[in-house]
Amino acid sequence: MRISLRHSADRAEQHPETVGQRQGFSLIEVIVSMVLLAIAVSSLGGLMISISQSSMKVTGSAYRNGILMHEVNRLIALPYDSLGVGSLSFYETGGKYPHTRVVTISEPSVAMKKVVVVLTPANPIYKPDTLKFTRTNARTSRVLCTICP
Repeated sequence: MRISLRHSADRAEQHPETVGQRQGFSLIEVIVSMVLLAIAVSSLGGLMISISQSSMKVTGSAYRNGILMHEVNRLIALPYDSLGVGSLSFYETGGKYPHTRVVTISEPSVAMKKVVVVLTPANPIYKPDTLKFTRTNARTSRVLCTICP
């Protein structure tokens, strides 16, 4: 035993700055660091959920705007006389954005038709939207004629 005491005493004399310093981590330090890490990760988890939900809403808005623009372009490209007065419903059940589209065309005066497009998504996370525009009949059938009455 004396040899081991002398050996430890010799070590203390050789390296006096290491006496009283411990080496490694205690169990309490590890637990405290794990708790701090858990708090940081859980706050990031809440942020991740919020970002995911807003991303889904933005994606739905992009699909909705695309469908409405497609419908407007389709209805504007049709000749005025081809637009029949009445209401049509379209049901899209597959794809990335299932929805119901209702197109209503009314004719309040002789040379004017009002078009209303109502888009209702199947997923309640997305908001429904309504689009209204007016189509008028051209004064002449010769579009490029500048001197025609």
